[in-house]
Parts: sequence; structure tokens; C-alpha cells
Amino acid sequence: MKLYGALASPFVARVVLFGKIKGIEIEPVPTQPSSEEYRNFTPIGKIPSLEVDGKCIAESEVICEYIEDAHPEPSGLPADAYGRAQSREISRIVDLYLSPAASKFARQVNPEKRDADVVAGATAELEKAFAYLAHFMGDGPYAVGDKPTLGDCTLAPYMQMVKILVFDNFPEIQDPTLVDGRLKVWWDAIQSDEIFKPLIDDYAEAFGAMMRYFQNM
Repeated sequence: MKLYGALASPFVARVVLFGKIKGIEIEPVPTQPSSEEYRNFTPIGKIPSLEVDGKCIAESEVICEYIEDAHPEPSGLPADAYGRAQSREISRIVDLYLSPAASKFARQVNPEKRDADVVAGATAELEKAFAYLAHFMGDGPYAVGDKPTLGDCTLAPYMQMVKILVFDNFPEIQDPTLVDGRLKVWWDAIQSDEIFKPLIDDYAEAFGAMMRYFQNM
């Protein structure tokens, strides 16, 4: 089992974290997504992808589902059906709402090229995504319950990315993990977790190195 990608991607970090909470060490293998060799392996051409017995599994969410099916114990999801749905919902909200909103800030980092209307629209979308997350989270302190599951693995690297990409460059936008509320309770738990804290710190360093690219866009 080989994971192609770089830790600077929150999608790669999701899979690495999911493996860790299941006791599986998955070390990303750096790759060039635009290379012919990689395109032959996965015509989608994105990272991560997982190689299993020479076959390709693409998309981080599907990769996590495969890992859960192939290694059911310990589970990376809550024990009850509703809790499992909640954890998956958090992951889905990140992909469908938080990710698109956050990505719009990448081309707005440079103050000299910033479009105020784009920033305002992206800020509104970001705030909606945070509200959705807080609403659908279960009992804490983690996304659902007292231990991390799939939803935490998806949200944690993305929240760290938003802190670096958005809150560090747009101080007028409120960071919901710094004010009393469900997301602060959740983030405090993530920062105190012996598995999540080191990985999130490594991810922050890797993504921070990419900020030079965004600053020059």
C-alpha cells in the first residue's frame, strides 16, 4: 500500500491522519501529478492516490473508506449508525463548502492584487461553512464523541490551512477556534491530542512553505 502525494496537501494529510487513528503508518511518497507516469496510473491527475497491489484508488475520501473496509479494527468511525453519519457529514461539509470557500483566498493573499468583492464573497461562504460544521458536530470534544474519527481527520488539516492562508493574511476575518463555541472546543481537543498535534504541526510547516507561491500570485 503506497500513498502518492505530499503532506502540504490537506487531502493527503487526511489519509495520513486516518491511518494513524487506526494504527497504520502511511508515509506519503512525493510525486509529480503532471507526469506521464502518474497520469497513466490515475488520469484524474490529483493527489493523493493509493496504490494497492498495483491498482489505483483515487480521491482521499474513497481512500479512507477503503482503509476502513480493509482494516476494520479499530474503527475510524463512531460505533453507532447516526454517529457514523455525523462524522461523514463533517468530512463532506469540508469538501463541499469549506474547501471551495477557502480556495478563493489563495489568489487574494497579495494585497496589491486583492479584489475586495471576491474577499467579501469568500468570507461569507467561509462563515457559512463554519456554521454548518458547528451545527452538525455531535457531542464533543471531538467532531463526534470523545475520540477522533474520520470527520476530525478531514477537518483538522483544513482548519490549519485556513489559519495560515486566511486568518494570518486577513486579520479582519474572525477565527472561530479562538472564540467560545463548538469549534473552539473541538480545536482545543485536536491541539491536545497526541496523534493529531504532531501531524498538524508538520502539516502547518509543509503548507507554510507553499505560502510563498500564493504571496506572489
